[in-house]
Amino acid sequence: MNPKIIEIEVEDIGKAFAVLDGRNPAIVEALCRILPLEAPANLWGEEVYFTLPLEMEDEDPSPGAARGDISYWSPGPAFCIFFGSTQPYSPVNHLGKVAVGLEIFRQVEEGDRILLKVP
Repeated sequence: MNPKIIEIEVEDIGKAFAVLDGRNPAIVEALCRILPLEAPANLWGEEVYFTLPLEMEDEDPSPGAARGDISYWSPGPAFCIFFGSTQPYSPVNHLGKVAVGLEIFRQVEEGDRILLKVP
């Protein structure tokens, strides 16, 4: 799979760009098919997440996350952005990494509007 770029815009705060990788290709492809989408932000420690209209089984889940990782959490189902040291509540499916703009997520508040799209 060729790397894909997605844009994550937080209204009135800024934009970040993430590179999607091939670790969970079925979930990445399904995610790209439902874009663009918008949702209100939720916070859990140093993680921003929001509900996705995408119900899939785990593909290749991981118990941990690194700073900048973006992941799909199947129980949510949710899109997760790990911007600090917070670890997932339970295993997540790694989708890629924020390459530009990770710092904007420190400013996000509950309910902020997030738009996810292919630039």
